[in-house]
Amino acid sequence: MANLKEIRNRISSVSSTMQITSAMKMVSAAKLKKAQDAITAMRPYADKLTELLQSLSASSDADATSKFSEQREVEKVLIVAITSNRGLAGAFNSNIIKEVTKLTSETYANKDVSYVAIGKKANDAFKKTNKVIANRSEVYDDLSFENVAAIAQDLMDRFVAGEFDKIEIVYNKFKNAATQIVMTEQFLPIVPIEGDANTNSDYIFEPTKEDIVEQLIPKSLKTQLYKGIRDSFASEHGARMTAMHKATDNATELRDQLKLTYNKARQAAITNEILEIVGGAEALNN
Repeated sequence: MANLKEIRNRISSVSSTMQITSAMKMVSAAKLKKAQDAITAMRPYADKLTELLQSLSASSDADATSKFSEQREVEKVLIVAITSNRGLAGAFNSNIIKEVTKLTSETYANKDVSYVAIGKKANDAFKKTNKVIANRSEVYDDLSFENVAAIAQDLMDRFVAGEFDKIEIVYNKFKNAATQIVMTEQFLPIVPIEGDANTNSDYIFEPTKEDIVEQLIPKSLKTQLYKGIRDSFASEHGARMTAMHKATDNATELRDQLKLTYNKARQAAITNEILEIVGGAEALNN
């Protein structure tokens, strides 16, 4: 059994760790509320934009002729891996890295695959492959639509220029604080949209439907990427809050066990001292 000093040191160490994890949990909880409100407010807009694009393109050929809809033989693939800049969030980052690795080794096994890292953890995981063409981890320093739109525009330019035949986005979709769903979405080329051609038969369009769709497609793509990063940002704080909550509970349990062990060791030491005193007294009497 460890001596009393060693146990006291361990109790002190565990208590300090518990204070840190508890503080991190509260910080993540505060950030989660803001991030959750942001993605909750954005989803209806993003869904409505997609619905509008579907409605407009259903009776036109704009999506078929768009430069962002060009279907090419897939040889060069770009995967946008969205993680966080920091760890201590459970399996949040590792799930994305595993999914991207799976896509690379299975789905695109015989393709030329490159990566765009949004988050330092993704960059750290894939930079050794020498296939990371851009590290956009700084976007979290000021997470705004304008900054994300610049990243989306770069992706669109690369696709139009023929650098890549297909672009995928991999991120964690926020469901609740304890649940994040790994999502893989095709960014480019645009998936053919199916809709009801008669949906807008009573509307007059100015300019033409085709012109409107051509303007909506870049807007929709930028919004898609922004929503993915916003989802990931909220998921990160939810995952970290959950991980720190479990860590705090585990530290509390370990501290209680150590205190029990300490009390038992202390009681045993006191008992031994009493026995030594009694034994010494008996020896003197004899």
